[in-house]
Amino acid sequence: VKAASAAWRAEFPKLWAKDKSLWTGADEDKWLGWLDIVAREQRDLPSLEAFAQEVKSLSDVVLIGMGGSSLGSEVLAQSFGQQAGFPKFHALDSTSPDQIAALEAKLDLGKTLFIVASKSGSTLEPNILKDYFFARVGKAGKQFVAITDPGSSMEKEAKEKGYAHIFYGEPTIGGRYSVLSRFGLVPGAAMGIDIARLLNATAEAVMRCKSEDIESNPGAMLGLALGVLATKHGRDKITISATSALKSVGGWLEQLIAESTGKIGKGLIPVDLEPLAAPSAYGWDRVFVHVALAGEAELVELKVLEDAGQPVIRITLSDVYELGQLFFVSEIAVAIAGAVLGINPFDQPDVEASKVKSRELTKEYESSGKLPAGEPVRRFEGMALYADAKNAKVLDGCNTLSEVLRAHFRQAKAGDYIGLLAFIEQSQVHFSALQAMRTKLRDRLKVATCAEFGPRFLHSTGQAYKGGPNSGIFLTVTAKPKHDVQLANGKMSFGVVQEAQAIGDFAVLNERGRRALRLHLDEVGSGLAALGAALDTALA
Repeated sequence: VKAASAAWRAEFPKLWAKDKSLWTGADEDKWLGWLDIVAREQRDLPSLEAFAQEVKSLSDVVLIGMGGSSLGSEVLAQSFGQQAGFPKFHALDSTSPDQIAALEAKLDLGKTLFIVASKSGSTLEPNILKDYFFARVGKAGKQFVAITDPGSSMEKEAKEKGYAHIFYGEPTIGGRYSVLSRFGLVPGAAMGIDIARLLNATAEAVMRCKSEDIESNPGAMLGLALGVLATKHGRDKITISATSALKSVGGWLEQLIAESTGKIGKGLIPVDLEPLAAPSAYGWDRVFVHVALAGEAELVELKVLEDAGQPVIRITLSDVYELGQLFFVSEIAVAIAGAVLGINPFDQPDVEASKVKSRELTKEYESSGKLPAGEPVRRFEGMALYADAKNAKVLDGCNTLSEVLRAHFRQAKAGDYIGLLAFIEQSQVHFSALQAMRTKLRDRLKVATCAEFGPRFLHSTGQAYKGGPNSGIFLTVTAKPKHDVQLANGKMSFGVVQEAQAIGDFAVLNERGRRALRLHLDEVGSGLAALGAALDTALA
């Protein structure tokens, strides 16, 4: 890394000059508006401050968005907590009918503001969710706010339906780099966060990240560390840990890292919320990145890992308002890591593939009344297993779920990772079940593990899973919802949409030659319990 920093003194000025030759020479120069967004937003604070005063009389604010339109706001909400005198904040980034119903039950719909965030205005999930809640509140446009790019279909609709506000994004900023633009700041204002203080703190990091003295530039050094450790040493699993106050930071970092770097067979694979363990649980493909607030006790596990020879990068914030600094430093770092990897960090060529498959499936449902899921290769009590021909061959001679799981996951070798991709309600109970499973897989197989909820991961880590290195072993889990919810147009249900998204993504994983199975549960609670028990037997 030190050698790379010396070599980069000549290259680094290209970043702030917005010179696309730093990367692949494609269109990178058209996506660098985030470099100076902080100064621009500082000049336009009055509109955000006025908006913050408007929402104080409400009980709830719901942000409807996916990926970069929601993940940064979730970090702000969970890190700052509810501010006195301001409404409760909720982020909805799922088509799970159980999750939608659970959120709706918490709301006083007459006193709720819905912030709909979508750069293009054409993203499926925000559109069907806003239509659903628009119908639920009696089509009262005054309860809706749009955050979108100028000229989008959402801008047009917001004007036609009389939305209370339209806040405009910056077209030269991609979604995952948009947290310090209106996409993060408007929800932050609605939470009661002091946006001026956040931006002022962030401006300090912007200045430090302009330094051409690479070793004193936090963004440049972090980016070179991640890029060099991956390309020179095979350490491409960026294992994120954080203290409890900042636990949600990993969800935002996941998208930034995976969607920016995971393409053309290359990439950094972020590993979020995997519990830290003893050195014996890990291979030599890891980099540990730990985020903490100053004054918090150091995690004992980090020092033990460091002493064992694992690279540990510590990022410490003086207070929670330095989150903006973390956002900006990370954006610089990932842009530079992308240059080291030799990729364009501002496109996402494989995200669209799943969207196309999902659209095809929902159109088929509209015409036939059913989703073309294919025939299962195995049936177990309360479950059906799906696989393409290549993955089914690995299961020859396997008759029980435990045997299937053993054959599938035992394909893992050094440098691989396992992804549990669950298209179910993102609840604490379901999260705990996935965490238990991933921990057992890591400890037994010594590989990195990821646990994700769909469809949200499709707009985040899904890019790397399909476009990055073919080192993932995936189990997609789908389930029949407890209570389905109809879309506002009445053509289908959210349950159908979610299943179509799962089937579509699974099909793309298969097309890309990934090692992937899909397990459909008739009932999610008992099904997850049975899956966990079968995994215990498989790993014994």
